[in-house]
Amino acid sequence: MKIEVNKGKSGEYAICLEPNFENIVNALEPLEAGDRKICIVADSTTAGLYLESLKESLEGRCRQISEFVFPAGEEHKTLDTVRKLYEHLILKKYDRKDLLVALGGGVVGDLTGFAAATYLRGIRFVQVPTTLLSQVDSSIGGKTGVDFDAYKNMVGAFHMPSLVYMNLATLKSLPKRQFASGMGEIIKHGLIQDSAYYQWLTEHEQEIANREYEALLYMVSGSCQIKRHVVEEDPTEQGIRSWLNFGHTVGHAIEKLKDFSLCHGECVAIGSVAAAWISWKRGYLTEQEFLQIEQVFRKYRLPVRVQGLEPDKILETTKLDKKMEAGKIKFVLLKKIGEAFVARDVEDQELLGAIRYVCEENMNE
Repeated sequence: MKIEVNKGKSGEYAICLEPNFENIVNALEPLEAGDRKICIVADSTTAGLYLESLKESLEGRCRQISEFVFPAGEEHKTLDTVRKLYEHLILKKYDRKDLLVALGGGVVGDLTGFAAATYLRGIRFVQVPTTLLSQVDSSIGGKTGVDFDAYKNMVGAFHMPSLVYMNLATLKSLPKRQFASGMGEIIKHGLIQDSAYYQWLTEHEQEIANREYEALLYMVSGSCQIKRHVVEEDPTEQGIRSWLNFGHTVGHAIEKLKDFSLCHGECVAIGSVAAAWISWKRGYLTEQEFLQIEQVFRKYRLPVRVQGLEPDKILETTKLDKKMEAGKIKFVLLKKIGEAFVARDVEDQELLGAIRYVCEENMNE
């Protein structure tokens, strides 16, 4: 399956959903990859699983292949790792027409994209996301970046990929917790823009849990279509792209305070419940709709509460969010299921009420 994404002045790029790596050479043809060098960037975990298979598919189909492998983990998504990648590209004499290929999850894709945005003032790169979270979220839309000290994605750039190639077979080997993490963003997509897709998710939990190919194809392509629409309308986050931050203000604060011991999608789920709570209290959602949102996250093995954090500390940490504007948080709420909006009038006490709700420790998880 192929989805075309308009990336503005630089044309379009394709999102290809395939059952293996075999068709990647055909997908690369419009990029004239046969005459170019390709550097595959992967972390140590992904390299052990998929690097040889991808290299085998590309061998003899481009001028030269090199690989850059760095240690797995969010703690290596830094400018120091980017510096080492620059050094690799310089020593191998990569020029502006050559390609970087990001093979892995969100850490690999964000870091490779940032290196591509800044090496020689910008070269092309290809996203080959191997986790559910990266397939439906970070690989699409051109947001790239690295962490700076404890501040997530504080250094970055908008740089669209030239191709996104998804091998859905990689989802078969994904650990349950990582798969569930991806579901956090998928459920969010339905909540902010597509009530029918959200309803489909509530009805197909078993096929998705069994990772049946047709269910995965429908689910991933549906999520990609939602993100494609938002990104095309607002590529640099001046308007509706902010909707994609639903659940992220509180979620990012929790992620940081828990020292990244929780997965991103787990934090998004908790943050989404907090945002839905405010939406309910303001009268946009019914209590039944709010409780169903909680139940859907639970159904997909995602937490809806966080333990061991002080609500006041979470509130304080939300003030460090990079999406602050003139000292105010741009907080995404639901007008109804399938329709988000940006609220600039969420006061501290209102937000604190939502945070206290998701910090309740007397709930049976």
